[in-house]
Amino acid sequence: MHEKTPHPEEGLTSGPQLRRALDQIGQIILDGLRHGHFRCAISSGIGKNNRRDLVIEAGKSHKFTIPADELPR
Repeated sequence: MHEKTPHPEEGLTSGPQLRRALDQIGQIILDGLRHGHFRCAISSGIGKNNRRDLVIEAGKSHKFTIPADELPR
C-alpha cells in the first residue's frame, strides 16, 4: 500500500469551500486515472463581494463560491 503524500499546501490554512474544491479536484484526477482516461476543465472568475467562483467540469459540473478571506495569503 502506498503512503499518502502530504498536500503541497497542507501547511497553509484555508477555509472550508477552498478545501472542498481542492479535494474535489484531487478526487476527479484519481477517478480518471483509475478509469484510464478523463477530461476536466477548471475555470474561475471574480463574483460579488470579491468572491471567487470556481467551476470544475468533469462529466458533471461542480461549482464552489470561495470568499476572499478563505484564500491563502
